[in-house]
Amino acid sequence: MDGALATIQQWIPVNVLIGLTVASVIGFVASLIAIPLILVRLPADYFDMRTPRHWMKDHHPLLRLVGLIVKNAVGVIFFLAGLAMLFLPGQGLLTMLIGVSLMDFPRKRELEAKMVGQPTLLGIINTMRQRFNKPPLTLAPDP
Repeated sequence: MDGALATIQQWIPVNVLIGLTVASVIGFVASLIAIPLILVRLPADYFDMRTPRHWMKDHHPLLRLVGLIVKNAVGVIFFLAGLAMLFLPGQGLLTMLIGVSLMDFPRKRELEAKMVGQPTLLGIINTMRQRFNKPPLTLAPDP
């Protein structure tokens, strides 16, 4: 083990390794708190393709533009953090789902529906929602 640590320290300084470890622990704890809160607060029909979504519809166009830029930046951060959590401690798939939900790109709704439509992920989300007395997510039936 000492040999592996010495090899890693040749490439990466110790203070960077310590910083990465602290960031990983903070990210893990934050994901344990934030992800359930976000998923519980979503409307039950949020991932239903039949329900239109209008984000900041009645706000000033400049405010919508700034909000859209911030929302997409936060979405990218969540998605990348979720990708890292596939290999590090954390709720990787749920974090990636939140990131995808925040970003705007073509065919996003279909990707969300496919991700949430996975029985395991949908079961985890609905169990979480049930603990907070929220209705289960509804999805559009397959054509």
